[in-house]
Amino acid sequence: MTVPLPTATTRWRCTLCGNLTRFDVTRTSKVVEYVHLDLAGEPKVEEREVVSETIESVRCRWCNAVDQVELVDRPGAGS
Repeated sequence: MTVPLPTATTRWRCTLCGNLTRFDVTRTSKVVEYVHLDLAGEPKVEEREVVSETIESVRCRWCNAVDQVELVDRPGAGS
């Protein structure tokens, strides 16, 4: 089951405990990165473009519920 990402006007809420702030998110991403190696060979990602991303699951940090997350309006989003 995929979970929709929050938007500028919505946020996640656990349907079991009401948590609005702490979640463990498992996601699959396909990215293109520009990696710069210094002379010692240490890599540093200087640019990152997300080609696609899917949220696999969201677990509530407060009650440990898995995939019990809904999207709700953010306060003041309607004004």
